[in-house]
This record gives sequence, C-alpha cells and structure tokens, in this order.
Amino acid sequence: MFKPIFGLKASADPQQLASRLRCKPGVFEFYTSQDDFSQIGLRRLKEAILEVQNQATKRIVLHQPMKYHGEFLEMITPKKLLPELYYFLEKSTNDLLDLAFDHDCQVLVHGSYELKNPQVLEYYGSLEMARQVSFERLDYFSQLGGQKILFENGISPIFFFGDPDYDKEILDRGYRLAFDTSHALIKAQGDNQVLLDSLERLRPNIHHYHLVDSMGKYHDSLTLGKGITDWPEVLKRLNPQASAIYEIVVKDVNDPKEQLASHKFLSNLV
Repeated sequence: MFKPIFGLKASADPQQLASRLRCKPGVFEFYTSQDDFSQIGLRRLKEAILEVQNQATKRIVLHQPMKYHGEFLEMITPKKLLPELYYFLEKSTNDLLDLAFDHDCQVLVHGSYELKNPQVLEYYGSLEMARQVSFERLDYFSQLGGQKILFENGISPIFFFGDPDYDKEILDRGYRLAFDTSHALIKAQGDNQVLLDSLERLRPNIHHYHLVDSMGKYHDSLTLGKGITDWPEVLKRLNPQASAIYEIVVKDVNDPKEQLASHKFLSNLV
C-alpha cells in the first residue's frame, strides 16, 4: 500500500520557503509564476532548489507557471493567435527542464487547465482537432523532457483523466503522469468510482500525485477529509513508487497548516 509522503508546496519566496523547510518535507514542489522566468527569477529559483536539497529532500518537482499576463498556459495555445503566450509556454518549459536536468528534479506541466478562453478552442474548429493538437504538443514535450517531465490532468475536455478510452490513449502514448485527485473527481462530477477506476488504470504511468479533497463540483482545493473523496479506497490504488504533495489552498501562504492537517488525516487512515 501507498505510504503517505509528507509533501509540501510553495514558491521560491524566502519566507514561504522557510515555513516549509522547518517541517522537513519528504517531497517538495515549487509553484512558479511569470516572475520566476527573468534572469533574476531563474537565479533565485535555482538557489531555492539547492536550499531544499541541502535542508530537506532531493525529491523536487517544478510546477510550470499557470498564467502569463492573466492568460492560462494552455498546451494547445495557437502560435498565430496568441504568439506571446505560446512563446512563454515554450520558454518557461525549457527553462524548467534545464533546471531539472542540472539538478535532478521533475518538471510538471498541464495538458490543459479549464480552457477558459473560448478563442482557443474555436481556433481549431472542433474538440477532436484540438485534442489531436494537444497530443502532438505533449508528444513533443515528452520527447524533449524524457524522464524529467510529467503531465497533469485538468478539468477541461482537452486533457483529463477518467474516461476509459481516453485513459487508454494516454497510456498507449507512454506519458509520465501527475495525477490530481480533485481534478479527476471534479471532471467526474463527484463520482468516486470514476476517480478510483482511473487511478487503477493509470497507476503504472503515474509518478507524482496532487492529493487534494473536493466536493466534486468546482475547483475548491479542500483539506483532506473536508470533501467527498473516498480516501481509504484511493490509498489502495496509489503507486507506492510515486511522489506526492498536498496541493491545498492555504489561508496564510507562510503557514502550511492545511497541508499539515491533510498529512495527519491520511496518516491516520493508514
């Protein structure tokens, strides 16, 4: 059975970082933003990686920035329609992979978020074409990142976990995966069986988990035990070789108490 790993998440901000390092996590995930990809930002991120490796753990995941000037970094962003966004997605992913290869980390990118910009989907004319472009882009980054890159599920129709046929296509492509439990539950409209079946199907390819609770209706990022997730059954289906963090929204960015409470909840189940 999967043994709960004490995994925390924060930015490279010194105060946030210090609050997590005091807890001695076994896995650490860096949340990055647009500001981290200037020369100064990348240097600060590199120093933060080394600090975590020296003080806490070698198991580090670098999460791609979610947005660029307020726009979500969708993998299917068309170069012709949104060139700045497209090039920032390319640059930020390459910058993170450079750090990952230099310092033995993992890079997490989203296959899709929520696809909030209707122009993006309209550009391709159909959901089928958009999905095909998504796979082409993921194939490219999979080859580029090799054993250093992970693809996370969203709640959009472009890249998600839970549909048996779609899960099989993802498996057949050999992608290394990061599985967000709340995203899968929300996409399944709160159906725990869909979540559990997908965890079982995809387990061989899952290398990292975002353990998050939810009511299964929208992106609520709840502390474990506060939502409807069937955690005893989830635990039975997790890959014991994978890393994991508690990706919980915290009230105070300098106090990870919600993440700590989540780890206590899961440890008590075991």
